Amino acid sequence: MSDDEGGICPTCGLPTDLCVCETIAQEEARITVTVERRKWGRLTTVIEGFDKNIELGDLATKLKGKLACGGAAKHGHIELQGDHRGVISDVLAKLGFPEEMVQIDWTFQRQGRR
Repeated sequence: MSDDEGGICPTCGLPTDLCVCETIAQEEARITVTVERRKWGRLTTVIEGFDKNIELGDLATKLKGKLACGGAAKHGHIELQGDHRGVISDVLAKLGFPEEMVQIDWTFQRQGRR
């Protein structure tokens, strides 16, 4: 048996195939969803509040595929292009995050034209 396939989790000390740290982190995360207006009036959905045990790059890739949008995982949060507040809680629930742990900020002031 090689060390590459059967490693030990540094958090719980269990073998990586038996480790449940990421599942526990998903259930305990307090996720906040907000929308920001960026340059040229573009809207960006920002999802933050994830535990450090969750792979944000993999989660961002799954979200981008399910929502058919671009985005990135940077500085401990995920940015998605467009306003996805209406469907993000359902998508996160299908990925294993409880809906009651997702808080969506619906207060967004639209700026008028100059």
